[in-house]
Amino acid sequence: MNLKNAQLDVDTWIKEHGVRYFNELTNMAQLTEEVGEVARIIARRYGEQSEKESDKNKDLGEELADVVFVVLCLANQTGIDLQAAFDQKMDLKSIRDKDRHKNNDKLK
Repeated sequence: MNLKNAQLDVDTWIKEHGVRYFNELTNMAQLTEEVGEVARIIARRYGEQSEKESDKNKDLGEELADVVFVVLCLANQTGIDLQAAFDQKMDLKSIRDKDRHKNNDKLK
């Protein structure tokens, strides 16, 4: 699935099940909440904090998918073709950062 199709899938879901998009500020708050859930799992599972028993069954993939869903909602409601924006970003990074990381002694 590419981003264009994912945006269409989300738009169809919103129209069939969600009634309408939440406004942009609400979705931005929702995105922040979802990113916080990802951060909690990462911090406790891979970081130095201990994982609470209640967090051990949390699905990182599901939480990341929640982030993607809300990003797709924001792209749809603000008229962003996320596939085109992503492709443009990858082209830029491929030119600008072509050797940057290879030459970074901190990564060796």
